[in-house]
Order: sequence, then C-alpha cells, then structure tokens
Amino acid sequence: MTVLTNTFLIPNSRKLNNMRILSSILFLCLSLYTFAQDINVTDIRQKAEQGNASAQYDLGNCYENGNGVQQSYTEAVKWYRMAAEQGDNDAQFSLGVCYYNGDGVQQSYAEAFKWFRKAAEQGNVGAEYNLGVCYANGEGVEQDYKEALKWWKMAANQGEAKAQDNLNTLGNAIISLGDNYASGDGVEQDYTMAVQCYRMVADLEFAEAQGKLGMCYYFGNGVQQSDTAAMKWVQKAAESGDTKFQYMLGLFYEDGIGAQKNIAEAIRWFKKAAEQGLEEAKEKLDVLGVDY
Repeated sequence: MTVLTNTFLIPNSRKLNNMRILSSILFLCLSLYTFAQDINVTDIRQKAEQGNASAQYDLGNCYENGNGVQQSYTEAVKWYRMAAEQGDNDAQFSLGVCYYNGDGVQQSYAEAFKWFRKAAEQGNVGAEYNLGVCYANGEGVEQDYKEALKWWKMAANQGEAKAQDNLNTLGNAIISLGDNYASGDGVEQDYTMAVQCYRMVADLEFAEAQGKLGMCYYFGNGVQQSDTAAMKWVQKAAESGDTKFQYMLGLFYEDGIGAQKNIAEAIRWFKKAAEQGLEEAKEKLDVLGVDY
C-alpha cells in the first residue's frame, strides 16, 4: 500500500533592475492519495514502529491528511522525520514542506531547504522544484538565480511543467537584464554584466542567450575577443533553431570567421533561416543565386 504526496511551492514575480522576476511564493498543495477503501492504519503503524521507512512515511501522510487517523501535523512531522532520517526522499520532501509552512513544527526556511536538498539530490522532482524556489527567493539559502535555474532545469527534465514555466520566465528575464546592461537601457552600460547574464542561461539551452554571448565574443564586448568562441556559441544558437543566428552562422562560414571558410555550409544555414521566413537570409540567397 503506497501513499504518494506531491506538494509544490509556486513562486510569484518580483522586480529586479526593472525586470519582473521571482520574489515571494504561494503554496499550492496537490495531494494524490492511493488508498484502499478501508485503509489498514494498524498494519502501517505496526510496520512503522518496526522501523520500516516506507511505512513511516505512509503513516506520516495519514496524519497529515487525516486518513484513518485524527489529523495531526505534529504526528505527521514525527513520522516523516523518522523516515527522512533513514533516507526516504518522499519523507524528506514532505518534512521540508512542513518546515516551509510551519505545519507541526516551528517554521524554518533553513530546515526546509536542508530537507528539500536531501530529497532533490535523490532525484525527487518536487524537491528539485522547491529547491529552485528557495534559491530564487533566497529562503533558507543565499539567493542564487543560477542555482534556481539549475534545479528547475532538472525538474523540467523529469516532466514538471511548472518548473519549465519558471525556468522560461526567469531565464528570459535574465536575458532581458543582459540586454539592458548591453544597451545601457535603465542601467549604466556594462558589457561585463551583460556577459554574465547571457552566460548564466546559455548552458541551459536558451538559444537567444547563446547567440548573444557569441556576439559578445565576436565584438570583444565584456570578454576577450575570440572568433572561435563566437563561432561556438552562435552555432549552438543556430542548432537550437534561432533564425537570426542561423543567418549569422552562415555569414561566419561565408567569411571564415571562427572556422574554415565553407560556402556550402554557409548556404545550408542561410537556407535553414530562409525556410523559417527570415528575409535577410532570403535576400542573401538571392544574391548568391541560390534557390530555396
């Protein structure tokens, strides 16, 4: 008999350097129960008292939700803790939620973070998501958007849609912040900060950040100029399907920037961009006398 609980912490947005990104969180609890109609709490309790971690977690869940017993967060925490200390990642996750909300225990973001981390390191998708929230909001840990993105990426890779949404929201906000630093829009122009923003999300397969980082290398803005590095990042963006950087990659191959000159490869990338409707690529192919 298995009791499953999925509880997720949903971040709202905050303003950072004129960009709206994550600040406070709303708590959304989605509890999914798998019980027989007549749950045998006595059997679960007997196994739990014998030290069975899975039964301890199940009994904690019974107390949290009042299934077959009088609802009690204090008892839930007691049994979750027993299971969590034996390494049960579902119990670690649930204990973290109790600490986050102050249910049955004194509220503590630091303790919530500790238990979310233990569960997340075992691949618990809810804990990965919640750990990202803690990092994004600086709750129980120093605020670190790069770490938030990392854990949301891990959760998203396991199919957690809310993690993908948050990843996109925060990633795009960081790219926009990089754009502000690059242009001096609303902040003092600082290419070094722009590069830091782009690099933060480039490794997470954000094509726009990859391409813009490549162009920083091409012009030597905020980094030491490098055609090789420019080619590397522009190619990543192009391969992700960004038409602007498919066209740019074609120009790199046409002129031999960061790679050996290769007209056939240039045309291939111009065609990819043109097929997606980029007018500059169409015009380039017309100039080269190539049909598309």
